Amino acid sequence: MLDSVKIQRRQSEIRQNLAELVGKETPTEDETRSMEGLDREYRSNEVRFRAALVAEDTERREAKGELEERGGKAWAELLAGFELRQVALALDEGRPLDGRTAEVVQELRSAGGYRGIPVPWAALETRAGETVAAGTPDPIQTRPIIDRLFPDSVAAKMGAQMVNIDSGEIEWPVVTSNVTAGWADGELANVAGPTTFVTADRALAPNNTLGVQMKISRKALKQSGAALEDAVRRDMNGAMAVATDKAVFLGTGANGQPLGVVTGAATYGITSTAIAASATWAAFRAGVVRFMTANAATGPAAVKALLRPELWGFLDGALVSGTAVSEWDRLLGSIPAGNLVLTTNALPAPSGSPLAVTGLLTTSAGGVPPIFVGTWGAVDLVRDPFSDAASGGLRITALATIDVTVARPAQLEILTGLRLA
Repeated sequence: MLDSVKIQRRQSEIRQNLAELVGKETPTEDETRSMEGLDREYRSNEVRFRAALVAEDTERREAKGELEERGGKAWAELLAGFELRQVALALDEGRPLDGRTAEVVQELRSAGGYRGIPVPWAALETRAGETVAAGTPDPIQTRPIIDRLFPDSVAAKMGAQMVNIDSGEIEWPVVTSNVTAGWADGELANVAGPTTFVTADRALAPNNTLGVQMKISRKALKQSGAALEDAVRRDMNGAMAVATDKAVFLGTGANGQPLGVVTGAATYGITSTAIAASATWAAFRAGVVRFMTANAATGPAAVKALLRPELWGFLDGALVSGTAVSEWDRLLGSIPAGNLVLTTNALPAPSGSPLAVTGLLTTSAGGVPPIFVGTWGAVDLVRDPFSDAASGGLRITALATIDVTVARPAQLEILTGLRLA
């Protein structure tokens, strides 16, 4: 216990004893001496109390960071023990949640309203070593479930930042003015006049809801082991990642979709350059130069490129005349391989005659991500008790509210008409 707390408690006791003694009209000599002693102790404790507060202030400041980190670690430990299998059984059989899963669900419910059972985003991550009930009869050896093929998530690779929002909207003020400095032309001349400092607001609003419907057969529910847990987790994570990636870059802004970066380039104010020629390293080099001219990047190593696999195939086969060096080799010579992302999900398919594709360049200027992806609360897992009642199956719907916005358009550039011939 802190010394200041001990002194406060003792002061409270002294005040209580003094109140009893002062209330007597004719105190005895012993009681008078007792009052004098308590009074001296009280005044002495006041000095000690102030000294204790000064001494403990430094300790509190040092412990503050540790306590904040401890709170984050405790939540991470709870999420590590979250079992999606319990959620499935709770929706199917009404089995009560227990352990860390119950604690996480209770915390999420206290932060927002959900029709079904809330599932934290972190619970959709692929895990190893899930808890399995021992002693379950299983005469047939069940091999690991083979997953569907999903493309890897590219939004994070391109520098997009996921922002989790409890409720309401979030906006980022972005400076749009060009405040300049000027010299005074002469001893009595004035410096440059004032320039208005202007900002634009980039808002994330909860207007777009993404849903994943999953049908789990009765046989799958009764199979033992963590295979169902991992398979449901991976399948749901993959499906939502595919839809989210496509929306971040190709969202139409209509029919419930957020407005994607490539589709909404004009709305966001992103520079779109029409190459209308065979794809070469020179086209990407010009884009990097524009980034550097706008002070958005310090060099090609700070730029990330999102490309179609067809473009990689063309650039790798396009050799510089008289050499064994391809245009892809020239691209790798300036932009690190880790900054090049190939995707078929986040960019339009090749089109036109000759075939042409689109590429996207991004950079994180001053530590500010080029794209913000907002998610509201947790994934809401809702059960449909009627559709598969006849077969004893379980149909669940995962609902997530997601939005996309661009912070600074100068941190992105789109290259169109990169011909593959």
